Amino acid sequence: MIGMLLLIRRDLMLAFRGGTDAAMAVVFFILAATLFPFGVGPDPEVLPRIGGGVIWVVALLAAMLSLERMFSADYEDGSLEQFVLSPLPLVLVALAKIIAHWLTTGVLLLVAAPVLAVFYNLPAAAFLPLIVSMLLGTPTLSLIGAIGAALTLGARRSGVLISLLVLPLYIPVLIFGALVVDGALAGRDYGNLLMVLGGFLLLALAAAPWATAAALRQSIE
Repeated sequence: MIGMLLLIRRDLMLAFRGGTDAAMAVVFFILAATLFPFGVGPDPEVLPRIGGGVIWVVALLAAMLSLERMFSADYEDGSLEQFVLSPLPLVLVALAKIIAHWLTTGVLLLVAAPVLAVFYNLPAAAFLPLIVSMLLGTPTLSLIGAIGAALTLGARRSGVLISLLVLPLYIPVLIFGALVVDGALAGRDYGNLLMVLGGFLLLALAAAPWATAAALRQSIE
């Protein structure tokens, strides 16, 4: 556990020292979400109806932007091979990289989401469901995305390949995340939807680190 925590700390320090990937994701998230009202018009009845879905779609796309760099930097400088040879199990290495990716990308999206909710004129009753759904959904995006990033490691145009691999797996998270916000707007009970998102997170947490570790080992060999 100490080794995994040190690896998370290392990745966080490198991410905040560079800052490019994390900043690019959140800037894309904000800019892309603010463009939709210009296309559909400033109708106060339309914006709240589409707000939850738009925020979730753009958050999904923003999370995908930084997936390519999750393992590639360590692969290029040889650090990943040292991780494989180290006493730390490769599963914990993969989990540490996933946690670091979520802390540098998903948390920023989570913080920016309420600001965009105000921009879309979402009522106060929808704020908490939006935040909780993203709190459950964004780690799932990082877990699933890590599998795609590991499978395409070292390949040409890996960003496109990652998108093709993970986008179909992202769709259920997107659907239920948007339904949570829609249910809150309509006054319906959204607890079951949050439980489904929690189930997705637990399933991904149980399977994704092992699948990522296997893909990393295969890419190195």
